[in-house]
Amino acid sequence: MNFSGALFTLLPLQALAAALVLTTLVGWRGVRDGGRWAQAGMLLLALGLVLHSPWWQLDDIAVHAQRTLGLVTVSAGLSALWEALARWLAPQAGRRLMWAAPLLLAAGHGLLWPDRAAAQALADLLLAAQLAGLGLALARPGRSSVLHGLHSRRWRLLGLSAMLPLLAALLLRAAHNALGEADLATTELVLALAAQLAMLLVLPMLLLAWRAQTEAELARLAQTDGLTGLIDRDTFERRSVEMFSLARRHGESLTLIVMEVDNFTMLQTEQGVDVGDRALALFASCLQAQMRLGDLTGRIGPDRFGVLMVRCQLEGPQALDARMRQALAQRAPAELGLPLAFSGGWAKLRPGDRGLVDLQRRAETALYEARQAGRGQLMAEPGLGD
Repeated sequence: MNFSGALFTLLPLQALAAALVLTTLVGWRGVRDGGRWAQAGMLLLALGLVLHSPWWQLDDIAVHAQRTLGLVTVSAGLSALWEALARWLAPQAGRRLMWAAPLLLAAGHGLLWPDRAAAQALADLLLAAQLAGLGLALARPGRSSVLHGLHSRRWRLLGLSAMLPLLAALLLRAAHNALGEADLATTELVLALAAQLAMLLVLPMLLLAWRAQTEAELARLAQTDGLTGLIDRDTFERRSVEMFSLARRHGESLTLIVMEVDNFTMLQTEQGVDVGDRALALFASCLQAQMRLGDLTGRIGPDRFGVLMVRCQLEGPQALDARMRQALAQRAPAELGLPLAFSGGWAKLRPGDRGLVDLQRRAETALYEARQAGRGQLMAEPGLGD
């Protein structure tokens, strides 16, 4: 066995070891989508390389079927790794093409098997196209909110260093097979070395991404109210600072709505704390579903919620109030077994406002007026329309 053959023989073992390390360190339960797809990708790559390895001593037809299955499994592994990148980075175009590649490879490699050079060239081109898709996903500019605290440029460079040499080596072998060259020893050695490099770099790349995703999730949970899933009061106040700054800089309107579940203390006393918690979670769920894209929503008190609405017309608070009441009327009887009402007050940013504290004080004054007027309604601060 020559040197390149030895490298190809070791490759399935390295892939199995990498898949085992990734699964052991990341775990299996509770893994988020990106990590789950990365695990699936590495396991498929390992299985495909085992099936395609020179270990097996089979007859010609069995070898053909097994190697085709191995290549298809490797292709599916690359598609799964692409899915992981699509969840860690910005949404990517080309999902159908990535998952069509294994099917095309299965059909083409099977039909062209009598001409083994052509079959191998087709397989190399399709795998190279998938690697190009992975490279494009890594090279595409943009900052990921998922990979918290990760040096994105270095991480992308690590991934490209794994993908591009292997891509070039596959294209080189495909070209030599297409030209009918008999001596592929140098090409096979280049491909074997590129595959070894890819296997060496892809595992730390995936582990770094998983760690960054985990840190991002922990950071999100640290800023989130555990019961409702909304941001907490402190985070609401911090994020409002930038919204106030942008609104003043561009001369845009900014509106704060403060909503409070009616008779919440009585609800907890009569129905129990568990029903009260479910009521708050349901209210928050409706609020998230009805808020506009770009608005800021948070739990700012035990039974109180705030919504900062950017570029909001005078009709905006009333429209949100109407959507919320309709959503609660549909969901509360079915999910809680009782109706759920709320009162609200809203205020609009004024030139003299120092920040959220002034706006919130006026909105809460309007909320107090709504409660005094019988609850179950939304009222505006004095001087604004109902």
